[in-house]
Amino acid sequence: MPLLRPSRRLALAVPAVLGAFALTALPAFATSTPAQIATSKTNGVAYLKTLQAADGSYAGSGLSNEWAFSAFAAAGTAVVDVAPGGDTTKNARTVYRNLISTGSWPSAAPVVTDYERGVLNAYAAGIDPARVSASRNLVADVYSYWQTAEAGYFGASANFNGTVFAALALGGAKTQAGGVRVPQALTDRIVTRLRANQHVDGGWTYSKAEGDSAALNTPSDVDMTGAAMAALCVSGVPNTDPDVVQAKNFLKGKLVATTGAFNSLYGVNTSSNGWGVSGLNACGINPQTGDFLTVNGKTPIDFLIANQYNPAGGFKYKPSDTSPSAYSSIDALRAVAGGGFTSAPPVPVTPGALQWVAQPSFTAGTATKLALTVDDGAGGLKVCSVSFTPTGTTTTLGAVLAAATTSATPSGCVTSVTPSSGTGTITAVNGKANSGSHTWKVSVDGSSFAGALREKVITVGDTIALRWGA
Repeated sequence: MPLLRPSRRLALAVPAVLGAFALTALPAFATSTPAQIATSKTNGVAYLKTLQAADGSYAGSGLSNEWAFSAFAAAGTAVVDVAPGGDTTKNARTVYRNLISTGSWPSAAPVVTDYERGVLNAYAAGIDPARVSASRNLVADVYSYWQTAEAGYFGASANFNGTVFAALALGGAKTQAGGVRVPQALTDRIVTRLRANQHVDGGWTYSKAEGDSAALNTPSDVDMTGAAMAALCVSGVPNTDPDVVQAKNFLKGKLVATTGAFNSLYGVNTSSNGWGVSGLNACGINPQTGDFLTVNGKTPIDFLIANQYNPAGGFKYKPSDTSPSAYSSIDALRAVAGGGFTSAPPVPVTPGALQWVAQPSFTAGTATKLALTVDDGAGGLKVCSVSFTPTGTTTTLGAVLAAATTSATPSGCVTSVTPSSGTGTITAVNGKANSGSHTWKVSVDGSSFAGALREKVITVGDTIALRWGA
């Protein structure tokens, strides 16, 4: 769903997004030259800087300009370097971090896409999304929307976009060291749902289609096809996979030969083009060559740049428009810059500014959450957000599992642990006991699985995975 059309987007609570999971080098022989692309990026960044409020903010409640963060990151500009009038105390990253740390954010009635939006934009801004503050863990917030009865979906399954953005957020927002923080078992469940919702024409829409022949045979849209194919690729699916190839062919079939635009369900527009290109970028498919160079010598990048006001830098929503659109400019710049749907933050140029900021430890007495998965090794996977109040700057695995028995969302993630107190090896979880070489093991933030000990130290923002097996 593109950044425009807010009535549809707000109903689903998912403004478009994005940044880059994978970048594709653009060759010198592409129709838009490297120099033209560089100019487009420079001017586009300058325009997005004009969207910053005097207090340094880009975001407020609901749909807002925070999506600029992933475009900045894709274009090589650190969000911490974006400050009104050069006032570094009001830099965009600090202001955003303060906002999403508050208990009132995102709203009194949040939905999963609010938190997925937060993950993607925080990551691009250089804020570890699992360690925003002592009380805010955006990864755990996303986990809380796991659908136990429909494993692999996040949020109401009818709004399939919530699951697409779960994949984009959980797979794209890596650890500060660049590793995938969620376990493969979780990724596999999400990928299964992504595949099941692919329409016969090779694309996707924002609504659930799985198991519904009529829905699967309806026309797909360019926007969600870009997002869903990116979701597959950021989840580790190669671009040679048949489902990714089908998505690529769907986009190819929407090309307008004379301009290089994608003809979307909403007509030719830069937001849809941006989403389609970001999907290609995320999958390492060059949008300027091969299948995406038309017989008239045009590409989707050509279309985007042709709809940019230079040197002002903003992009139109439609070619017939006479002024730039903030949301379309974000979508377009991200795509031209080679971005997918989020991107690791560039190294800042502001003296003393760090590439990453993160809460370093628990604050005793401050309630918080941790993301937890429990894999029984036999196809059963439980996913939840565990709420608890630490008593020190660290806690233990045993304490987290104890809290999970009473304070997990969704409930039932952990029903029992043996032993239930003290220290030593965890011998059983949810009634399943260690047996020979098959034992309970634990991984934190994507580390190798090792024997699960009650006394294992857990700190703020750790993404915990328990697994039974050899």
